[in-house]
Amino acid sequence: MSDRKPLIISGVTGDWEVVMGLEVHAQITSNSKLFSGASTHFGADPNCNVALVDTALPGMLPVINEFCVEQAVRTGLGLNAQINLYSRFDRKNYFYPDLPQGYQISQFQYPIVGEGEIEVELEDGSTIMVGIERLHMEQDAGKSIHDLDPNSTYVDLNRSGVALMEIVSKPDIRSPKEAAAYVKKLRSIVVALGTCNGVMAEGNLRADVNVSVCKVGQYAKFQETGDFSHLGTRCEIKNVNSFRFIEQAAEYEARRQVEILEDGGMIDQQTRLFDAETGVTRSMRSKEDAHDYRYFPDPDLLPLQLTQEYVDKIKASLPELPDQKKARFVNEYGLKPYDAGVLSAESDKAAFFEEVAKGRDAKMAANWVTQELFGYLNKFDLELADSPVSAKQLGGLIDLIANDTISGKIAKDVFQKLIEEDDADPAAIVERDGLKQVTDTGAIEKVVDEIIAGNPEQVEQVKAQFAEGHKKPKALGWFVGQAMKLSGGKANPKAVNDILKDKLGL
Repeated sequence: MSDRKPLIISGVTGDWEVVMGLEVHAQITSNSKLFSGASTHFGADPNCNVALVDTALPGMLPVINEFCVEQAVRTGLGLNAQINLYSRFDRKNYFYPDLPQGYQISQFQYPIVGEGEIEVELEDGSTIMVGIERLHMEQDAGKSIHDLDPNSTYVDLNRSGVALMEIVSKPDIRSPKEAAAYVKKLRSIVVALGTCNGVMAEGNLRADVNVSVCKVGQYAKFQETGDFSHLGTRCEIKNVNSFRFIEQAAEYEARRQVEILEDGGMIDQQTRLFDAETGVTRSMRSKEDAHDYRYFPDPDLLPLQLTQEYVDKIKASLPELPDQKKARFVNEYGLKPYDAGVLSAESDKAAFFEEVAKGRDAKMAANWVTQELFGYLNKFDLELADSPVSAKQLGGLIDLIANDTISGKIAKDVFQKLIEEDDADPAAIVERDGLKQVTDTGAIEKVVDEIIAGNPEQVEQVKAQFAEGHKKPKALGWFVGQAMKLSGGKANPKAVNDILKDKLGL
């Protein structure tokens, strides 16, 4: 772990630091809702996945979905968190058109999961620890649709009653980049566990981003004392559903608050929305506190009483999680921690890498997967599932480099052809296009002799550098580059090096 790099915003009155905590809503992967048997299938026509309980018709009683409870426990274990053997459902009272009951069944005082902690990797390779305050289960609300009619609002109750896990972090996040990295890590954990599919575009994973600012030094006092008065008033940005938007919303909101405070104003505790088109946040409503919701125990649901045996059984069934996979990639494949972290962050990427690396040089496999393949996918905003190059094809390409059939430079050309041609075989491309590496030393010697004869000044420069004690003279690289250029990239680089050193007497 390295020194933290919190976002510091300079102002006329001094520097400000950002403090953030996130409430991430993850839809539990289950076939039916939290308290009814209605389907959770995404994309159904409006109001088709609705049971009588979801519409709050009189006399309809909720029944807990045991599988959702198991999924919440599994997630808590994956967050290294305390599993509470006693938890309780409460009614959170507020009115909204898409909330038929007039309250949300949630957990308040006694959540199913208590404090935990996860390690988050940042872009520069450093890591931070983010504390988990709690995880509680709750039912989702429906959806209000305002753009079908200028005079009416329509309500779709398909999401009403869908099971959610709300994962609440401690105020340990210090910059927008840390916030995005934290949600990425959470997503990787729940996807690996199979407790949430993590599809943010469908609203299955979304974040409420709490942002506040305070004078530099106040956060340290908060850490020492636990006194929240050292921190500024927070605003909550609701339902942000992409990593990029999380960064943008947090950055804008922090600077908005600093600007108000610098002008002598006060921050109102608000719930705000982020407009992705304009990149700004706007006020939605004043932020409610717990007492505004008038929580009380739900009289229709008994408290949940779990046994330690039940929890231990779930723990024993946990899959390999990203942190464990990362450690294995470092130990088993000899990868650098950063590369291991990139490859282990998502289960599909990890599986792809392991297929490519099987029986091959793992470091070379990691480089081709992370740099060439992921670089291409990122450039065109593609998912791994949409990759035009399969693990089998990429493995075959690496085999051609390893057995000296082609050079690394030619391999990049072959990789481009694999992208452009459906289901192409890398070996067949090399044969068809005459790309095999030249290993004939006689042919290479002829090229080297030609370069040496035509560049006497560079020859003297190489010899001078070698005489000064440079075992790998920089000028030698120029000769290698020229030889590769003249051979169309087909000359074996090692053979070129060896012949050059011999001819130059190095």
